[in-house]
Amino acid sequence: MTDLHSAIHHVRAHQDYILQELIDLAAIPSISTLPQHKPDMGRAAEYVANVLKTMGMNKVAMMPTAGHPVVYGEWLNAPGKPTVLVYGHYDVQPVDPLNEWHSDPFTPTVRGDNIYARGISDMKGQDIAVLAALAASINHGGGLNCNVKVLIEGEEEIGSPNLNQFLADHKEMLKCDFSLNCDSGMLRPDLPAIVYGLRGLAYFEIWVHGPEHDLHSGQFGGSIHNPAQALCELVAGMHDAEGRITLPGYYDKVRPLSPEERADLARIPYDEAYALREAANPPMFYGEKGYTNIERLGARPTLEVNGLYSGFIGEGSKTVLPAKAMAKISMRLVPDQDPEEVETQLRAYLTQKAPPTIRWDLKALGKGGPGVLTPRESVGAQAAAQALETVFGVAPVFKRDGGSVPVVSQIKNILGVDSVIMGFGLPDDNLHAPNEKQHLPNFYRGIESYLHFFANL
Repeated sequence: MTDLHSAIHHVRAHQDYILQELIDLAAIPSISTLPQHKPDMGRAAEYVANVLKTMGMNKVAMMPTAGHPVVYGEWLNAPGKPTVLVYGHYDVQPVDPLNEWHSDPFTPTVRGDNIYARGISDMKGQDIAVLAALAASINHGGGLNCNVKVLIEGEEEIGSPNLNQFLADHKEMLKCDFSLNCDSGMLRPDLPAIVYGLRGLAYFEIWVHGPEHDLHSGQFGGSIHNPAQALCELVAGMHDAEGRITLPGYYDKVRPLSPEERADLARIPYDEAYALREAANPPMFYGEKGYTNIERLGARPTLEVNGLYSGFIGEGSKTVLPAKAMAKISMRLVPDQDPEEVETQLRAYLTQKAPPTIRWDLKALGKGGPGVLTPRESVGAQAAAQALETVFGVAPVFKRDGGSVPVVSQIKNILGVDSVIMGFGLPDDNLHAPNEKQHLPNFYRGIESYLHFFANL
C-alpha cells in the first residue's frame, strides 16, 4: 500500500532537484518539425529514458518509429490493480519570433513565480511533474496502488504522424485500463479542471470554376456567373440566421447537452470582457442561438471559413472576372459526428445548392478524427477529481475543450480505452508563442495531485 505521506514529504524536501530536472530537459531544443534538430530530439528522448531508468521503471527503451523515437517504460508490480498508460510528449514548437523573447528560449529562466522556456508548459513541465510523482511513490512511498506504463512520444507538435502505427504495432504491450493524458491545463491557479470532451476535426477546400480563364469584367460582367460571387453565396448559405449549420443531416448525431452537463459548464468562470480581449477584440461574440459561449466553444459543432482566394488580390485595381474561387473550410466535430459522414453532408449541400452556371470540386485535406467524450464517472476521472480537490481545496470543474487532441481518439480507437485528461498549464502560459512559461506553484501542486491520483487508484 502506498505511503502517501512519505512520498509527499520527499517531493516537498526535494523541489530543487525536481526543478533542475525540468531545467535540464527544457534546455534541450527538441523541435520536432526542424530537421536540423534531429540530434536534439535524440538527446531529449535519451534524457527522458534515463529519468525512467533512474526511478526504477522496467523495460525502458527508446523505440524507433519512422520519425522520432517513442520512450517507453513500465512498472507492473501491483497485480490485480488497474493499469494506467501515462501519455506525454518531449517535442516542442519552434521559437520564432526569437526577438520577442525576454530570455533565451532554451535557457530556462525563473522570474518571480514562473519559469520561462520553450516547451516548459507544453509539455515538459507536465512530463517532469508526473514522472516526479511516480518516482516518489515507487522509491519513497512503498510503491504504487496501480500498474503504470509510460509512453512519451516525440512528434505531437507535428500531428503525431507515426503514433497510429506505433499503437497498432504494440497493442499488447500497451494494454491498459485507461490512459492518463497530462497534456492539458486548468482555468486559474486556484481552480483545477478535468477535460472530459474534445472536438474532432475535418478540413476541406471548395473550388468553384466558371470560364476557362479570367475575363474582362467590362466585356463579360453581368453575363457570366462570377465564381467568387457564387462561392460566397454557397459559403453564406452554410449557416442560417440563428447560427445553425445548414448541411443536411449535420446535427443528426450531435448529442444534446444534459441539464447536469449544462450546470457543470456553467460553473466555469467566464468574464465576457476578458474573453473578448483574448479573442483579439471583436465588436461582440456571435454563435448558435440558445447556447452560452462556454457551450459553443466545446460542446457544439462548428463550420468555419479559414481562407478565401479568388481573382486579383494585389494593390490597385484590375477589372477581372475570375475564372475560379476557393474557400478553405474547417469543422470542429463533437461526438458522435464522423468526419467521413460530414464530408458526405458537405457534398450533398453543394450538390443541392450549387447553381448550374458553375462547376465545383471538393478536396478533403485531412480528417483529424472524431470528437471524444470520456465518462466523468469512471474510476480514473473520479480518482483525478478527488486528488485535485484534496490538493487545491476546491472541487475541479469538468470542461470540454474546443480543440482537437488526436492522441486521445487514437488511444480510444486502437487500444479501446478512455483517457483522463489532467494537466496544470494556465491560459496565459503562451503556448506556441514567445515567453512560454510554467507557473511554479502550480507545477509543485501538480506533482502532489498526481501523487494523490495514483494513490486513489
